[in-house]
Amino acid sequence: MNDEPEVAVLRLGHRPGRDDRMTTHVGLTARALGADRVVFGPKASGSADTVRDITDRFGGPFEVEVTDAPKATISDWVGPVVHLTMYGLPIQDVQGDLRASLDAGDPILFVVGAEKVDFDVYERADYNVAVTNQPHSEVASLAVTLDRLFDGAELDREWEDADREVIPKETGKRVVEPGESDEGGSGSADRAE
Repeated sequence: MNDEPEVAVLRLGHRPGRDDRMTTHVGLTARALGADRVVFGPKASGSADTVRDITDRFGGPFEVEVTDAPKATISDWVGPVVHLTMYGLPIQDVQGDLRASLDAGDPILFVVGAEKVDFDVYERADYNVAVTNQPHSEVASLAVTLDRLFDGAELDREWEDADREVIPKETGKRVVEPGESDEGGSGSADRAE
């Protein structure tokens, strides 16, 4: 997050038509839970556009990149590479090491697979990490891992240059322009998202 070393997420693989929503959710989760950047492969440009649009509307900073060489992102990374997989070590056993890496100034790359991940990714990763050794969603894995990395601090993050802001409510929903007060409940600023 902003004042720490970079935390990036690489979505490795993307099957158009099958993974569109999941790949988009990887990017949105990375943004919402403290990562600085998401990198998508060449087939995920639609997901990249959606995440850029959300960042433009709800604020940043957050970068979205599309690369023709996602595996080069892994091989060229300077800092720990963390592959999220149900076959890895429990997050609770490695979260201290990951926090120590950030504290030491090391950028961290989280790799989130879509289709079957090649074995060389398992070998290149400094950590293969699981939130559970049971089948589960890669989005859930990313969310739990980022929350453990940042120890919940990402939940209080301030967003810059937003053109809309969600006002937390017990019931209903309210979205306003930044700086607009929450007085009243049904002005022209109410928007359905």
